[in-house]
Formats: sequence, structure tokens, C-alpha cells
Amino acid sequence: MLAPLLALAAALALVACSPQGGEAASEAKIYMEENAERAGVETLPSGVQYEVVRSGPADGLKPSPGDEVKVHYEGKLADGEVFDSSYERGVPAAMPLAGLIPAWLEVLPMMRPGDEWIITVPPEMGYGESGQGPIPPNSVLIFRIELIDVLPGPGRVQRG
Repeated sequence: MLAPLLALAAALALVACSPQGGEAASEAKIYMEENAERAGVETLPSGVQYEVVRSGPADGLKPSPGDEVKVHYEGKLADGEVFDSSYERGVPAAMPLAGLIPAWLEVLPMMRPGDEWIITVPPEMGYGESGQGPIPPNSVLIFRIELIDVLPGPGRVQRG
């Protein structure tokens, strides 16, 4: 009975020290705290950080739930490794707002076409403890997002 408990305790200790466990979460927290101190960076209550690179026309239509957005974007990890980029593909992406990570769901409704922002995403507002594809668990994500257009969902009245 003692051997299985010791094995379980050892496995839990390894997970807590692995990049998928507590160490990565601690590194993410430190990264977010340091980034928050940079000039021009705003932090939302959720912990998502953004900085405005360029502003589009003030009367542009902001996205709402049910809309699609047309964006150019680049996503990278905190170490600078790019994991996805519409710029590299040479074609903007059109995607429903509803299918995006929590950070994008929070930030995109604040943007207008022509805006370009850099957002820094804490793990819990991205892919969290599970990660996804080339994104390791508990990763800080950095996105450069250029909102090109808002494609209103069914029944939406187009107002700015």
C-alpha cells in the first residue's frame, strides 16, 4: 500500500516542477507582472494586457457576439516563437467571434476596424493548463491583432 502512495507522490512532485505544472504557471505570472510595468500597457480586470499600436476611425463598427471578424494576426509564445500567423500565410483570417479564446472575446469588442493592438494573454485567458497543439500548458500568449473588418451576424443593426 505504501509503494503506490509513494509513486503517486513522486509523480505529483514531478508534474508540479515540470513546464506543464507549477513552474510554468509561476513563470507566466512573473512575465505578466513585468509586462504590466511597460509604458503603454493597459491591464484589464481579467489580467489580459493590451497596447494600442494604431487606431482606426473612431466611428468604426465594434464586434459583438454573433459577428465574424476579419483580422491579420500573429501569435507567439513569451520566448518569441511564432506558433500561428496570418501574415506568414499572406491572407487575413475571417472567424466567428464566438469560437475564439477568452482573451480575444474580451479584447476584440473594444477594437474598431483599422485598430492594431498587441495583447498579452495570461494562461487562464488562453489555453490554460491543457495547452493546444504547439502551445505548451500554462503559456503566456502574445498576439499582434489588426482588425480589418467586422462582418455583422444575422439580425445585427450596424451601428458604431
